[in-house]
Amino acid sequence: MPENPTTPEAHARPAGARETDDRAAGTARTAGSASGAPRSASGSGAGVAARRTEPMFPDGTGPAADPAGSHHERRIRSFQPRRSRVSPGQADALRRLWSTWGRDIDGLSRIDLDALFGGLPVVLEIGFGMGEATAQMAAADPDTGILACDVHTPGQGNLLALAERNGLSNIRVANGDAIILLREMLAPASLAGLRVYFPDPWPKKRHHKRRLIQPEFISLVTTRLAPGALVHCATDWEPYAEQMLEVLSAEPTLENLYPSYAPRPDFRPLTKFEGQGLDKGHVVHDLLFRRRAL
Repeated sequence: MPENPTTPEAHARPAGARETDDRAAGTARTAGSASGAPRSASGSGAGVAARRTEPMFPDGTGPAADPAGSHHERRIRSFQPRRSRVSPGQADALRRLWSTWGRDIDGLSRIDLDALFGGLPVVLEIGFGMGEATAQMAAADPDTGILACDVHTPGQGNLLALAERNGLSNIRVANGDAIILLREMLAPASLAGLRVYFPDPWPKKRHHKRRLIQPEFISLVTTRLAPGALVHCATDWEPYAEQMLEVLSAEPTLENLYPSYAPRPDFRPLTKFEGQGLDKGHVVHDLLFRRRAL
């Protein structure tokens, strides 16, 4: 069994996401550090160090730190290791709800979406941060299932807590690498849509290869989309928006629903961070493409 996360949890940046809700809430996703060196082997510092090496979710009671383990190959990824603290409420939600509403992306078996969502059409959301926007969209459209993929454990716990609090039975949380999820665990033409909102723009030129929206990724995605499925991306980084438009437009199985960028659709919530950015003159671009008939 893969090693479980520790407290504070050493994890990765969301699979391609720089979530607006997370920044709106003021959550600093910066690399954590120890709160102090041990004073002695038996002192309080040693106790803190010991707690940090204990698994947070033993025996599969929550998301695994590395669910795919040795089953995934070495390649450039769109996310990077991070440290974040899991609150008691988030940890409690994960322990209680993960076995029912959570799924580790281990790459070993295919997910039966019909069984998981009771026959609802399913949209894959890659990178949801703290999950506020995901919960709002699930509440507004209970007839669509949302498979929300991320690696940010506090956000996973927060989304599960929101789903429970608001009675949202159409949310499931996937923990791990979205590439493995798409390639190994989802059947062809099984998705009704893809959502990628505010992914990490990797602004430095030498890091552009880490951006999620690349031709190879979109080619993989389209094999998992049913005819008519909607691909919806959004970013506040102009150069990345241009790359998204170029990549999506070049995919022959997709058609743009607009001549260029799309207006923000009503179903994508306007987050606090996005509103602040708009007040400062930032430009947010939405892109809406549809999967052509097979």
